[in-house]
Amino acid sequence: MTDTAPAAAPDHGITPGPGRRLAGTLHRHPRLRLSLLLTAPMIWLVVAYLGSLAALFMSAFWTTDPFTSDVVRTWTTDNFEALFTTDVYRDVALRSIGVALAVTVIDVLIAFPVAFYTARVAKPKYRPLLVVAVLTPLWASYLVKAYAWRIILSEGGLLDWALRPFGAHGPGYGLPAVIMVLSYLWLPYMILPIHAALEQLPANLLDASADLGARTWRTFRSVVVPMVLPSIAAGSVFTFSLSLGDYIAVQIVGGKTQLIGNLVYSNITLDLPLAAALGTVPVVVIVLYLLAVRRSGALAAL
Repeated sequence: MTDTAPAAAPDHGITPGPGRRLAGTLHRHPRLRLSLLLTAPMIWLVVAYLGSLAALFMSAFWTTDPFTSDVVRTWTTDNFEALFTTDVYRDVALRSIGVALAVTVIDVLIAFPVAFYTARVAKPKYRPLLVVAVLTPLWASYLVKAYAWRIILSEGGLLDWALRPFGAHGPGYGLPAVIMVLSYLWLPYMILPIHAALEQLPANLLDASADLGARTWRTFRSVVVPMVLPSIAAGSVFTFSLSLGDYIAVQIVGGKTQLIGNLVYSNITLDLPLAAALGTVPVVVIVLYLLAVRRSGALAAL
């Protein structure tokens, strides 16, 4: 009797192609997949953003030939000394920071009641429409909105016409107009995060506060504000930074008012190093503002 080995079964499997093997490798290594996804955006961020910031700070230490207006690549701190010693530059920088803070405070005061109504008072079926109404101004062009306000604030414009029966007149063009227009432009960026926070505010917290005998103001101060503070901080980052760096609205409705962005724009062709030094002011102020907000712990709950 002879032993006969069983014949091997034919292999009908399909060899995976390169694409399937690559997909399997990426599936088994999620960190590799994440690295490949983030490589291109990170390269763009480093080259376009961090590279431009490095060029800005580097050129701020150069100087300009007073006769030819050519940039001289010699390292000096004259531009930064001029920022601190020249009254015009110092006043404009402080004015810019003051305008950014004023716009942020005004937007908080307006956005909170609007967001409270859209998130807690309005009927649920109307809330999506109200959110769309808040988003609608963002769909319009920045320049269209700025020039619309120029018409409204002009002498004989809509605001001036509405105030004349009361013996008053419109503010015209100037610093108040700049604050008013910037507050309008960036208001949605404050309403939306506050609306999201109020919408997620648990109703049982408000009920518990009322059951414990807390009045409306105490509930607002001890329950609502701490829950919404991170969203206010997030919205303030947008309103503060966008107001600090804006210069187009200032040119349209500011009249003779100048902010730091206008000085950068006016010096960029004749004195590039000085313009770069001026441009570092908003960057440094915004970084310090972000660090202060983060250190306060307001962003920890976001």
